[in-house]
Order: sequence, then C-alpha cells, then structure tokens
Amino acid sequence: MCGRYASFRQAQELADIFEIDVVSPVAAQLPPSWNVAPTQAARIVREEAPRGELLRILDAARWGLIPSWAKDEKIGSRMINARSETITEKPSFRGPVRYSRCVVPVEGYYEWQAVEGRRAKTPFYLHAADGGPLMLAGVTSLWRDELLTYSIATRNSEGNLADLHDREPVMLTPDLVAPWLNPSLRDPAEVAELLRQPRPQVALHEVSTMVNAPRNNTPSLIEPLISTPPLA
Repeated sequence: MCGRYASFRQAQELADIFEIDVVSPVAAQLPPSWNVAPTQAARIVREEAPRGELLRILDAARWGLIPSWAKDEKIGSRMINARSETITEKPSFRGPVRYSRCVVPVEGYYEWQAVEGRRAKTPFYLHAADGGPLMLAGVTSLWRDELLTYSIATRNSEGNLADLHDREPVMLTPDLVAPWLNPSLRDPAEVAELLRQPRPQVALHEVSTMVNAPRNNTPSLIEPLISTPPLA
C-alpha cells in the first residue's frame, strides 16, 4: 500500500522527464515535501484533449479520491489507495480508471514493518534503484467541478517487498506511462492488464521514526539508518 511518500523533485525536472506540455500554476508553486500525507496537495501527470489536441499536463491534486457523486469531501481520506484487482468494478473507481487516469511521480514512499524486539513499527523508505522517480499508477476525480483529487493503485507485493507489506503501489516502467495516460484507452480488460505488468527495480532502507508524524518534513527523513541491497 502507499500511505506516505516523498515528492521533492523540481517541477521543471519533472516536466522534462515526462515531456510535459503544460505545467499548471499550482503545480509549479508546490513546495518540495519529504512527507506527503493523505488530503495534502501533490503533483500528478495527466492527459486531456481540449479542442482535439492531446496535452500532457503536470498538475496538482489532493490525495484521497472524492467521487463526483459524493456529498462530503471527508470520504477522500479513506480513498487514498485503490485495489488494482477491483478498480474496474468498484463504483468509486470504475469511472475514473476508464476516463481519468494519472501518474503520480514520487521520489520514494514509506512503509512500516513490525520488527521483533521493537515496540513500534519500523519505517522504511522505498525508491527506484536507478535514482529516478517512481511512476505510480493513479486515477483522478473532479469533485463539484473545482477540487481535483486522486488515488494510487495498489496490488499484491512481489519478491522481497512481500516481506515488508502485503501490498505495494503499482509502479509503472517508463514505457507504460503513455499507454496508462492515453485517454482513448477505455477497455477495462486492457486497463487491468497494464496494472499487472512487471515493476521497476526498487531499493529500500530503514529510516527514522520521525517520519511517523506528518508535521516532520525535512530531507533527513529519507536518510538511511541501515542500508539494504536493491530488490528485484
């Protein structure tokens, strides 16, 4: 699963990596964060075709999807993740996954594991082994025509990540970004197939429990306490 992550790369660098056509003013002005928490605003990449011209946009949205039919925005805090196995079927996600997919660029995300002999769970920071951003599959929803929100797709963990947690975010390889964002792709079976593709190589290391509190937000949060080798 993904319940906290880091997003500190500059907007222009993300624009170059993702070949962005338009950077929204809000996305350009978002400050770096080493501890993005649910209900906070963060950058996403999406595509739309106003007047028939396909544009790739670096935008900002609030983490925690609020379905267009929801009466209360508080529901978003419970919808930060969407299970890939049922995302094409659940009422809250089946529309967004067909018509409004996005990529959530993150530097890395945090996961917690119970360690024998320790009272509190131990936090780990997971990031791309090649140093680039992780490209997480997401879906968006525009609530009341004014608030753009998103969820991150998750699936069963693979390899050694399964020892850490039973769920992991769906991490796209660069070649899958364009198909995932393509607004003309609407077949649920084809969308689901993209969510099952192999992920990029991930590395992880233990970090300080300072990350447990969302108010803590400094580069020191991702500094390793104990190094571990990259995972396949």
